[in-house]
Amino acid sequence: MIDPGVIGKILLLTTISFIVAITWTPFLTHILYKYKIGKSLRSKKQAPIFHKMHEKKAGTPTMGGILIWLTVFVLAVVFLALSQFEVPFLGEMNFLTRGQTLLPLGALVASGLIGMIDDLLNVRGIGRNGGGIHIRHRLALYSVIAITGAWWFYDKLDWDLFHVPFVDSFNIGWWYIPLFILVIVGTSFSVNQTDGLDGLAGGTLVSSFSAFAVIALFQERYELAVFCGVIVGALLAFLWFNIYPARFFMGDTGAMSLGVTLAIVAMLTNTALFLPIIGFVFVVEAVSTIIQILSKKILKRKVFKVAPIHHHFEAKGWPEPKVVMRFWVISWIAAALGIVLFLLDISVTGGAI
Repeated sequence: MIDPGVIGKILLLTTISFIVAITWTPFLTHILYKYKIGKSLRSKKQAPIFHKMHEKKAGTPTMGGILIWLTVFVLAVVFLALSQFEVPFLGEMNFLTRGQTLLPLGALVASGLIGMIDDLLNVRGIGRNGGGIHIRHRLALYSVIAITGAWWFYDKLDWDLFHVPFVDSFNIGWWYIPLFILVIVGTSFSVNQTDGLDGLAGGTLVSSFSAFAVIALFQERYELAVFCGVIVGALLAFLWFNIYPARFFMGDTGAMSLGVTLAIVAMLTNTALFLPIIGFVFVVEAVSTIIQILSKKILKRKVFKVAPIHHHFEAKGWPEPKVVMRFWVISWIAAALGIVLFLLDISVTGGAI
């Protein structure tokens, strides 16, 4: 039976994260607006349909994702310090441990900083077509982070076990490293593609991290479950200001960091094959982009009016909030289905180790 105290800790820290994040948001938005850290759009010549749909958003501040990863980082450090000084009750709120949360927290902050640089380049009109880091270079950066994480798992944690749902878990040796890289890069790219409408990426990420909090809880990885809860709390505070019409955008500093972290959490819980189900919206977004690119290069025509697919529906006349809310609903169902399949897998194979 799951300890009620653990559930209480998760919910309490999720609430604390929300309160802390929403409290310092006015300061963040003041900085973003004061220094005009506004997102630049692709030119009308490059993307005429997209430009027409989103020209009113030009100049809206980006880099709002800082709110999420910085809140999580600060809370982790503060509660670690309180635990070291053995502060009653508050010291027990520490959730930073080497085996469960040090790697995902480090990846969250590191990729958040890289994404922040990309956002600043975009704001200043630096990079290819003034759009910041080119997608090829961005994928290379994802790969560097993924290689570091793979090395940590394989060398530091001595981990090469991969679980196939409803079959068994297998020691796959060095094959774990390219598999790890594939999961991290694929998830990062997919989340980044989803971040295109007000509240879309934030809302779908809430579903995914909540699902993995439940999975970690059932696996008795309590600190990891708390970590996911803290991210959810900060995400909800971000969403408060990001729902249509957005006060600011997530930016690569949020999408990149959260995509990388979500993938690492999936690997830590050894449930990577449940990730495409739980993150179904991310998969659809990424696949629609890939199909569009390949179709334009090979067939010389577009499959979608605009890619990723959320812009396709927008171009067909769906109001932006309708697209976002319907994608949210899909993400809720997908997250619930992922949890159900995880629980069924436990009954069949004993679950991931």
